[in-house]
Amino acid sequence: MKLQVTQENLNHALNSVARVANSRGTLPILANVLIKTSKNRLSIAATNLDIAITHYIGAKVGDEGSITVPARLMQDFVGSLPDGVIELDLQDTKLNITTKHYQSVVNGIVADDFPVMPAIGENGKSWKIGGGLFKKALQQVVFAASTDETRPVLTGVLLQSLDGKLAMAATDSYRLSEKQLGAHKQDTQLLIPASAMQELLRVLGDSEEEIKITHDDQQALFQVGDIELVTRLLDGAYPDYHKLIPTKFSTTATLKRADLINVTKVSSLFARESAGSVTIGIDEAGNQISIRSVASQLGENTATATAKIKGSGSITLNSRYLLDALNAFGGEEIVFGFNGKLEPTLLSDPAAPEYHHIIMPLKS
Repeated sequence: MKLQVTQENLNHALNSVARVANSRGTLPILANVLIKTSKNRLSIAATNLDIAITHYIGAKVGDEGSITVPARLMQDFVGSLPDGVIELDLQDTKLNITTKHYQSVVNGIVADDFPVMPAIGENGKSWKIGGGLFKKALQQVVFAASTDETRPVLTGVLLQSLDGKLAMAATDSYRLSEKQLGAHKQDTQLLIPASAMQELLRVLGDSEEEIKITHDDQQALFQVGDIELVTRLLDGAYPDYHKLIPTKFSTTATLKRADLINVTKVSSLFARESAGSVTIGIDEAGNQISIRSVASQLGENTATATAKIKGSGSITLNSRYLLDALNAFGGEEIVFGFNGKLEPTLLSDPAAPEYHHIIMPLKS
């Protein structure tokens, strides 16, 4: 293998894929990236056996070939090089890297030993979606997925068709985010690991390019520009979360989202001893919402904000979950509604009803 490539392109590709490489695994080659020529392009790929990312870049290829080299070393080394042309020359399993002022040799492992994710079969379905829309939905949903591996289905993001629309949802059983992404003709039911969706978010960056999604019963492929991400799908039945979503409320407060963020932040400082527990009171007579937190060693705090109120009542929530939810919304106003101390709380934006967030109460 012999080729020339720009430092900018190679560095960008390595930054896209290298994080997936697993240096803690039992297979040493999983800590490597696969560098392979493909006609007049160069592909840089990494996998942890659950997720694989491939980034294609332009190159001036003299001789075809492939090799795997340590991901962390290549990423740090190429990132430290100045702009300009880099020449890669493979001799046996030694990759010679030459620039105007640097000459290095990196020891590799033959590419034949590198695991490849199985290709999606002919029965796979394909469809496209706007990159900006999909990215925004992921940012609003993925943080609600569980990190507890004892319930694997909850560590995923559900992508499904509902009543002719595409919906994205995630829950850890304490909170739930759902976003409607618009009309969708395909029959879709995908449970995608949240870790893969986090990687896709990182790969998307500031890109607004259209995403092509191809999937079968076991895998999903996301293609955006010159980057491909393949992930295994999770097995298992996702909870029927729609039963949790209340449609009517005995108590609601409508207020500026920034005001609710501010009073929640202040109250959360006093809630650290009680695992983030804050009590939210809604007073129809006073047209205000209050958040109270108590720290037995430090003191207590009550913060209030003006709101349009219907009904009165109180509920105890995890302040971190509340802040996560509030930061996921983008509008100026927020509607906060519940039906009692033990019923779920629903947060929504009156100007954007396609997104809502549920938080389960704590026992007060």
